[in-house]
Amino acid sequence: MSSHRSKQWKTVLASAGLTAVSIGLALVLGEGMLRLKNASMENYDVEMWKYANTLKQKSTNPILDFTHIPSKTAILQKKKISLNEYGLRGPEIKTEDVNRRILFLGGSITLGWGVDEDEVTTSIVSQMLNQNNTQIVEVINAGVGNYNAERYTERFFKQLTELQPTDIVVQYFLRDAENLQPSEENMILSNSQLALTLWILQQRTFGSKGQQSIRDHYQRVYDKKSFGFDKMKNSLSRLAQYAKTNNIRLFMLMTPDIHDLKNYAFEDIHTTMKGFAESNGYIYVDALDKLRGISAEDLYAMPGDPHPNALGHRLMAETIAPALLNHQ
Repeated sequence: MSSHRSKQWKTVLASAGLTAVSIGLALVLGEGMLRLKNASMENYDVEMWKYANTLKQKSTNPILDFTHIPSKTAILQKKKISLNEYGLRGPEIKTEDVNRRILFLGGSITLGWGVDEDEVTTSIVSQMLNQNNTQIVEVINAGVGNYNAERYTERFFKQLTELQPTDIVVQYFLRDAENLQPSEENMILSNSQLALTLWILQQRTFGSKGQQSIRDHYQRVYDKKSFGFDKMKNSLSRLAQYAKTNNIRLFMLMTPDIHDLKNYAFEDIHTTMKGFAESNGYIYVDALDKLRGISAEDLYAMPGDPHPNALGHRLMAETIAPALLNHQ
C-alpha cells in the first residue's frame, strides 16, 4: 500500500514538475517573442517602460519619486534622448556668460517625448531667439516624463536654482494637477515586457474608456477639493514668490490635451489656469489657439501616443517665442 502511494506521489510530483517547466518555457518564449516584436520601437507603452528603466533612477525625495540619470543617452521610440550632467535633455549648460537663460519646466511634453531634439519646443525657441540677435540666449529643457507641477517645481528648488535663470517658462499641461503618489517598485513589471503587457491589458479591459472618461478624469482633477489641484496651486505659487524675489521673469505656456482639438472640451480649465497664472504674476500664453482644429492623427508623435509631434512643438514654440521677445 505504501509502495502504491509512493508511486502516486512520484507521478504527481513529476506531473507538477513537467507543468512548471512547460509554464516556464512558455513564459520565456512569450517574453522573447514580445521583445522581438517590440524591437521596432513602435509600442508606446513599452517605449515608456524602457524610458523608466534606462533614463530614470529612484529619488530619495518622496515628492520627486524619481529623477533623470545624469549624462545618460537612450534611443526611445526611434528618437535619441541625451541627458546632460544635470539630467536635462540637450547640451551641457554654457559655462561662458550668457545674456539670458530661459528654463522650461514641465513633464514629458516639455521633454519632447517622441520628437528629435532639434525639433523640440525649447530647441526651436532657442533658434528663434538667437536669430539675428546680438545677445546670447540659452534655452534649457528641464522636462521629465511623468512629472506634475508639484514634482517639477520641487526639482527646480532642490536641483536647478544654481542655474540662475533669468526667465522660467512653466509649460503647463492639464495633467499637471494630478495627485501623484510615490511608485512602488515591482521587480517583475520592471524586467518583463510580458508582465507589462498583461498588466496594461488588465487596466484597459477593466478601466474607463473613451473621451468621456478623459472629461470625467479632468473634472475630478480640477475639483476645488482635489488634493492634486491644491498641491499644484501651492507649488506654482511658491515658484512665483521665488521668481518675484529673485527678479526672474515668469511665464506659463498653457498646453492643451490633443485627443480632440476639433471639439475641445476643456476650455474651462484653461480659463481657470489663466486666472490663477495672472493673479500670481505669470505672463500667460495659450497654445490652444495655434493647435485648435488640427486632428489628433496629424499631431500624435506616433499612433497610440498622445504626445505632440514636431508640428505640435513648432506651434507651441511659435506661441511662446513672441511673449519671450516682448518681455526682455
